[in-house]
Formats: sequence, structure tokens, C-alpha cells
Amino acid sequence: MSEAVILLVDDERTILQSLKQQLRRLFGARLQYETAEDVPEAWEVLDELHDEGARVVVIVSDWLMPGVRGDEFLVQVRAKHPDIVRVMLTGQADDAAIRRVVTDAAVTTVLHKPWSPDELRAVIAGALSAD
Repeated sequence: MSEAVILLVDDERTILQSLKQQLRRLFGARLQYETAEDVPEAWEVLDELHDEGARVVVIVSDWLMPGVRGDEFLVQVRAKHPDIVRVMLTGQADDAAIRRVVTDAAVTTVLHKPWSPDELRAVIAGALSAD
């Protein structure tokens, strides 16, 4: 198992599968790819990975999810794990939410749905180089 992990958080399974497949094609086995369908599950995955000694290097989180929105989650991640690079994925976030996540969560990038493979590669490669 690779110790560097990208965590993908989205309430749509098809989005998670698509992101994971694209990332595997782009970055191969040098990274581990984990998914969560909501924020509580994301915290569980983060805790399990931490207990296993894995290092989460990037979190890509959707904005609009049931319960806790992605911008709120990424603010919490920044407070608890400031070393993890945070990226927000959205098809619906308004300008205020984007400003909040950039300011309060210090996200490196906001990816808009639908994203292109080239855009995804550039965002993740940039996040990995910042790590």
C-alpha cells in the first residue's frame, strides 16, 4: 500500500468512481485513492488512514452534500490537518461559498463540474508538488 493518499468526498457515487478512475490513469499506483460519500464517512476514513500510518496529501470534496457542505468540511480539515492540500469540487457553489472556502479553508483550487482530465491532472500535480 502506498502511504500517500488522495481522499475523494462526494455524495454521488458516479462522480467518485469517475474521479478515482481518472486519477488512477493519471497518477497510477504511486498514490492510494480512497472515497467517502459524506462528511461523517470522510472523517472515519481519515481516522482509519491515520491509524494505519498513511498520509493523506490531498482531499477533493464536493460542495453540495447532505448534512455538512463541503466548504464547512474543508474549513474543519484545515483546522485539524493543515498539512493536507484541500480542493473543492462543485457544480453549484455560489460566489460567497467559493470566497469562503478560499479564505477560510485555504483551498488551492476550486474545480467546476464537469472538469477535464487535463484540469484534474494539473490541479492534483500542483497539489502534490506543494506537499
